[in-house]
Amino acid sequence: MTVGKLRLFLYAAVVSTSTALVWMTLTAAVTGAAGTTPLADALTCDMAQYKASSGLTAAIDQNVLTVAWNGQNGSEMRTRYAIDGGQPIVRDLSVRKTGGQWVTLGQNLTPDYHVVSGIRRMSTQQADPLKAAGVELTPDVIAKNRWYAFWDAPLVMKPGREIIGPPRSESDIKRASSSFHTTSCSVKTDGAALEVTFPGLSMGIFSGDLRFTAYRGTNLLRMDALATTKEEWIAYKYEAGLKGFSTDVTPRVVWRDTGGQPQQYAFGGVIHKTIAPVRAQNRLLVAEGKGASLATFTPPHTFFFTREVDINLGYVWYRKDSATTFGFGIRQADAEENPQYVDNFALFNAPPGTVQHMGVYFYASPDSAEGTRQAVLRFTHGDEFKPLPGYKTFVNHFHLRFTDRVRASGSFDTPMQDLMAMKALGLNIIGLSDFHGDMHPNDPGPLRFRDQKDYFETTRRASDTDFLVTPWEEPSAYFGGHYNIMFPKRSVYWSKVRQPGQPFTEIDPVYGKVYHTGSAADVQQMMDAEGAYWYHAHPRTKGTTGYPDLIFDKPYVKNDRYLGVAFKPGMGMDLSEKRICEWRCFDVTDTMNNLYASSGLKPKYIIADIDTYKKGPEDDTYANFPVNYLKIDKTPGADDDVSPMLRALREGNFFVSTGEILITNYAVAGTGAQRSIGADVEWTFPLSFVEVVWGDGKKIERQVVSVTDLGAFGTKRFAIPFDATGKSWVRFAVWDTAGNGAFVQPVWLNAPKMTTDEGAQRKK
Repeated sequence: MTVGKLRLFLYAAVVSTSTALVWMTLTAAVTGAAGTTPLADALTCDMAQYKASSGLTAAIDQNVLTVAWNGQNGSEMRTRYAIDGGQPIVRDLSVRKTGGQWVTLGQNLTPDYHVVSGIRRMSTQQADPLKAAGVELTPDVIAKNRWYAFWDAPLVMKPGREIIGPPRSESDIKRASSSFHTTSCSVKTDGAALEVTFPGLSMGIFSGDLRFTAYRGTNLLRMDALATTKEEWIAYKYEAGLKGFSTDVTPRVVWRDTGGQPQQYAFGGVIHKTIAPVRAQNRLLVAEGKGASLATFTPPHTFFFTREVDINLGYVWYRKDSATTFGFGIRQADAEENPQYVDNFALFNAPPGTVQHMGVYFYASPDSAEGTRQAVLRFTHGDEFKPLPGYKTFVNHFHLRFTDRVRASGSFDTPMQDLMAMKALGLNIIGLSDFHGDMHPNDPGPLRFRDQKDYFETTRRASDTDFLVTPWEEPSAYFGGHYNIMFPKRSVYWSKVRQPGQPFTEIDPVYGKVYHTGSAADVQQMMDAEGAYWYHAHPRTKGTTGYPDLIFDKPYVKNDRYLGVAFKPGMGMDLSEKRICEWRCFDVTDTMNNLYASSGLKPKYIIADIDTYKKGPEDDTYANFPVNYLKIDKTPGADDDVSPMLRALREGNFFVSTGEILITNYAVAGTGAQRSIGADVEWTFPLSFVEVVWGDGKKIERQVVSVTDLGAFGTKRFAIPFDATGKSWVRFAVWDTAGNGAFVQPVWLNAPKMTTDEGAQRKK
């Protein structure tokens, strides 16, 4: 008997009762048996934290929870949730133009999560600077630093770099897929967002909840596994997506390859045994249907732990599961692709008891795949740093081995692919950091000066009218830890070796004035003479493990030529944290400003920094970059003194951003105890919170203001009053729901009692 005939038979059997409920129940039973619509479990939802509002609603009817919200550009979104056999189901995912017909993009979709975990280990590179400073590697010291490993690849059995502890074992690695034992849900309104949470998630050593979040005013839908482990020292990566899409409704997926060319896969081929990783430009894959399409993509930055390079390893996937269904979503590789960098693939941290937010985004639109792709790209300004009047974008710390490569090209005028990739991001000023371990580091002068001469000239020729390449260095000599040094003039010749009897400075017949440095005092004296500044790279990890903490009391740190530390996220990436680089970057800087609050020094800052190697336009660079927006009128020219940009850094006239949030104007207003923060902010992803952070010389405190009611793509002037009584310094930061952030630099709340002469070493 066909399904249609069986329906008529059942209808005739029950029509005399005139009981619609009986008819609906029998129909559900039949269609479930026929394989078109699964049977639904009873659905009980806790609605205590739900608040109905215009354009964002939730309602339960017949064991189905329907969430509807207003999207962008005159569109509306709808998701329907149910539970089938303990499994949360997206019964329906639809979109429409306001007033039009709903277009279904997926039915009976199930969450698809996979997690792979290994054991976090501390590298000997972290241990070396501690041992050199006389710090004993006690279990407590190892435990404190272990979570911030950079040279760690938990899924690689034979690392080239030494690690502390027992060798890796295949038994360290655990792989698991998600399963559910769900009987209920909860619905919560959080400003312009609505969260639907299902308990009962199990995934190997992880367990927790599944959450869907809709955002009024945008077509975004975020899905998270909110998972916790009790195991010790877990490092992990995850894949996430939805499966059950119909190949008839959405018959193809489309993307741009790493060269920017449009590509597609039509679901007419064979069934896949595994996922098909896609190296998609912008980390973005779109399933296209008739009259609508659905994109999947990663969080822009928090999905990426720090690596040496930015090779696109394929962050999205599709998989044909049957003749008529497929799934798609996001993923991370198991290891680095280039053998040269295989020892650096640290994954995410999962300290015991922390709730890891394993997120994936979807974006539905009543548009073609290309229209949907363009709509998604708006969230990252097309993976570019948006230009702002009165600001220039600046990122430092590129290890490109620039001079050697330009020499090998046969012409100092050869354009380098790396710089083309930087220009494409919208960067104005690039700080190179060669001479880190290359280019004759132990030479007392002759060989190094020749290399420096070519370095100065090749970077000069690589610059243009609105793009400056600076020949700076990461010398990492004498001060402790790794640091970057920035000179205002292009041609400063100096060696990191000063032989017995060799003068500190002399006039060389070929290079003119040169310096020979053999101590921290020598380097400081050279910086004073040349107007240079420095800051620590990757604080509290890698070759800066233990720093700058170990030298807080040194005269070269208690000096205004020392700017602070680098903002390099991803080393110790923990998806339970609300702020990226919270301990390594913000805590160390806040601690220093408390220490130096009454010293007469200027504040210490956090400077966006990249610390990366060779790359090209095909690499996925945006996801791994923060940027400094310097408040300067123009980009210095190739032959200009760059003192104006260094002055902007020293005075704190810049803000740092991952790109999605811009702080276009900022000031601390008022006098005495009655002060206020004034900030003009622009953003793309829905915001999460803004915060005012301060210190009183002893403790660090903050005022966190939830701004989830503001939604996506907005601007606002924030005016936040605060009591400045007893407070020494203050700073302001903004964070969105995708984990992206922007922040200004700390400022003193009271004029210092004295100021330091930047042209001379401060004596303490």
